[in-house]
Amino acid sequence: MDSIISDSYAVHFNEEAFKALNTHLANKKYSIVFILVDENTHELCLPNFMAEINGEYQFEIIEIESGEINKNIETCVGVWEALSELGADRKSVLINLGGGVLTDMGGFIASTFKRGIDFINVPTTLLSMVDASVGGKTGIDLGALKNQVGVINQPAMVLVVPDFLDTLENRQIISGFAEMLKHGLIKDKTYWEALKEAQSLEHMKSHILTSIQIKNEVVLKDPTEQNIRKILNYGHTLGHAIESYFLENASKEMLLHGEAIAVGMILEGYLSHKLLGLSEQSLEDIKSTFLNKYDKVEFIDTDIENILKLMKYDKKNSHGKVNFVLLKNIGEPVVDVEIPIELFTDAFAYYKV
Repeated sequence: MDSIISDSYAVHFNEEAFKALNTHLANKKYSIVFILVDENTHELCLPNFMAEINGEYQFEIIEIESGEINKNIETCVGVWEALSELGADRKSVLINLGGGVLTDMGGFIASTFKRGIDFINVPTTLLSMVDASVGGKTGIDLGALKNQVGVINQPAMVLVVPDFLDTLENRQIISGFAEMLKHGLIKDKTYWEALKEAQSLEHMKSHILTSIQIKNEVVLKDPTEQNIRKILNYGHTLGHAIESYFLENASKEMLLHGEAIAVGMILEGYLSHKLLGLSEQSLEDIKSTFLNKYDKVEFIDTDIENILKLMKYDKKNSHGKVNFVLLKNIGEPVVDVEIPIELFTDAFAYYKV
């Protein structure tokens, strides 16, 4: 795969990724190379990653606990303290080896430590490869509220090695695939149709480059999410509220990010049908595609009430209004759409049927 060039960094793939990393480390001469891992990537990915590095450098490994529940300021404080105790300075680098939680948080930690040190993202999940590690969004959750604190800051580079996906359970793979399906819905109907046929991990791997290209193209046009970059949030206004609700509610089984936004894309597809004229055929296509790949989530009335309350914290909101990204057609999104409140109940009713 050819490297993808963004505004200030590049995304490198497979063998080229390690060549680019070795060249970068040799040229930059960092004082210390820190590698942030969780317990899974420490065991399953770090040995193979280290085997590809040439040259003599001072390495320090920092391990955090995996999971969205740990994407918080307390974890950041622990890593900042570890960096300080291990002698990190402004000429150090932080390599984030992990999934979306780790790359989001690692980027934030690096961007704020000593007012900013270099960081490199090495995503190890499908979700982080096609979404979280690309585009410069870094941050943490505030309680159960997703991504409320953070900065937009670009990595020095992103290294995508699809072989890391072989270490994942299928549920994690399918979660990440939801973001790829979203790329088809917001940008390219032909890509959407191709993704619907992807049944195996190898098929999904073959589409990673296209998804990153789609996201990179959007980010280059709108790095700070003032306009068109908002389209990448299709399914996320309701999806993030659902994810947060299931994260904070002890009586519910936690949903992975992709599982929650899959629900969000069906719900927001219904809203698109009602408000923007998305065809009933396209709506049914969206619903059947996601329900074929993702288990249906059960909602009772109190669940829905609490999920709708959480929407007010969505990052796209402005002046007290909840703004949505909806679809006029597959591949034709519209940003900043306000929704009549009565349609939310109808959307959940449609999902349940």
